[in-house]
Amino acid sequence: MTFIAEHWVLIAALLAAGFASGFAGGLFGIGGGVITTPALYAIFHLLGYAEGPSLKTAIGTSLAVIIVTSIRSLATHHRAGHVDGEMLRHWAPWIAGGAGAGGLLAHWAPAELLTIVFAGGAFYVAYRRLFAKDRGHVKTVSLNRKRMKIPLGFGTGFFSSLMGLGGGAMGVMVMTLAGRSMHQAIATAAGFGVAVAAPGVLGFILSGLAADALPPLSLGYVNLPAFAVMALMAGIAAPWGAKAAHHLDAGLLSKGFGLYVLAAAGALAFDVFTS
Repeated sequence: MTFIAEHWVLIAALLAAGFASGFAGGLFGIGGGVITTPALYAIFHLLGYAEGPSLKTAIGTSLAVIIVTSIRSLATHHRAGHVDGEMLRHWAPWIAGGAGAGGLLAHWAPAELLTIVFAGGAFYVAYRRLFAKDRGHVKTVSLNRKRMKIPLGFGTGFFSSLMGLGGGAMGVMVMTLAGRSMHQAIATAAGFGVAVAAPGVLGFILSGLAADALPPLSLGYVNLPAFAVMALMAGIAAPWGAKAAHHLDAGLLSKGFGLYVLAAAGALAFDVFTS
């Protein structure tokens, strides 16, 4: 009780960030890591933990929350009949494989370059979503063909894992560029989060088992109390966001996704050029 009384502002921030990430996850089919990771890092840093352990624990905990958000969001979209189950089955193994490879290479990959590449692509997609007459549709193609699902699925998992994303943002971008409707892209991409986050969480738990100076009650680089608080709120909010998406006009939803991607890309670019 003493800890709660002394840190109620930080606990409230965890609750708010969990709710916001869950609602955004349901609304746009994304994992919400853009919201949860910075919030967790700031809270751990304010509590006095070192920068390295704080960042790794923030990413690991955020990935664990993404699993809950994705499952709750996917279930709601599935009940509405918007999920392309065949594509999800075809892509999930390749996304998981890419996420695992990304986790293994995270220590050696030039994170700044990858972030710049992702931010550049995100700016392009945001521009087309907000200003192009075709709303970003480039060409209608079958995404379940081997020549499409292997490189695109693996690439989605690989880059998402490296940058701490849930896979939904990249999934929506790929699907809409290939001619899928915005509602179907959001609903299907909601399931990508589990394929990306599950291997990532396992990696962060195992790699952090021998780490020192971690926040209390951490399982490797996953902090259990922070996960419980955020996952509770994300699990409540994700279905609300998904239901809101079903009632929004596709054009409005497309512009909203464009604004979200623009904000995420801007935050990533700012982090690179100011670090």
